[in-house]
Amino acid sequence: MSSFFDNHVKLFSTASLMFIGLTICVAIIPALRNQENNAPLPNAEPLSADALKGKALFVANGCVACHTQQVRNVDMDKTWGSRPSIAADYAGITRTDFWRNTATLMGTERTGPDLTNIGNRQPSKDWNLVHLYNPRIVVKESIMPAYPWMFTIKKEPSKNDVIVNVPAEYLQGKEGKVVATKDALYLVAYLQSRKQTKLPDGTPAPEFLYKQEVKTAAAGGGNAAAASAANGQELFVTNCQACHQANGEGLPGAFPPLKGSPVVTGDDLEKYVDIIMHGYDARADYGVMPPVGTNANFTENEVAAIMNYERTSWGNNAKQVTPEEIKKILDIVKLKPAP
Repeated sequence: MSSFFDNHVKLFSTASLMFIGLTICVAIIPALRNQENNAPLPNAEPLSADALKGKALFVANGCVACHTQQVRNVDMDKTWGSRPSIAADYAGITRTDFWRNTATLMGTERTGPDLTNIGNRQPSKDWNLVHLYNPRIVVKESIMPAYPWMFTIKKEPSKNDVIVNVPAEYLQGKEGKVVATKDALYLVAYLQSRKQTKLPDGTPAPEFLYKQEVKTAAAGGGNAAAASAANGQELFVTNCQACHQANGEGLPGAFPPLKGSPVVTGDDLEKYVDIIMHGYDARADYGVMPPVGTNANFTENEVAAIMNYERTSWGNNAKQVTPEEIKKILDIVKLKPAP
């Protein structure tokens, strides 16, 4: 036995074989089995070439330090996705390149919101570009750093330039139009690609745990109308406030005001509901509004709640609507093709 330990060739050869064998049994074989058991979901879409470049920029700029991409199976995470994340959501992510390992970007800290489903929650290209230029433009309390180096200012943009509607007060005296660089567009393309893939038909989704009790209007000492108004405000904050702002005044040149809006306070409810469900393209006046209601699967109750909040806030004083009349309009609007 002593001769074995005195022979360095035998000693290190044996140690190497044991290390290689353990690595195969403990790491490689389980990894291969995981790949077989956790294939990507059937309708999962691979990243486009632009989104792949955007992902590299996401990594390079340290975005993963503040943003997670994992919806936990706890009730408080319902805001971030329609279901908890599963292994199949990450199964299609391959190595970054030959030398670098897989970048799932699941993250460990939520200083900023989770981005698992941001492509559905906030698909607006215009909003994302404004937010990237300076987050305080759309979210006053944001602590996210600005990324002005991803934009240039041109006095005479070309027809192919993507112009970002930034309010003059944020230009710091600079003259011209803010134009997005390719890096900004790549990063936004990656953010827009972050959409939670639907499970195959008939596949049960994992449940959210530790659900919080819903407070009723009676428990809060209010009535049904008060509960609807509170719900409408909550829905507005979650889905609309980032663009139209808490004061309902929007952002000049970027997002239209709801305060005093003839659409909000008018009698053409079909047009109003259609905009909420299918979005709206105001062409040169404002950025394109995404189909917020369709993306969020709004029901007549949620649409009515948002409309009533907007029709009675910021000095607006329009007649409130009922879920019943909105249901009839929704049945008509859903038959229309999306713009």
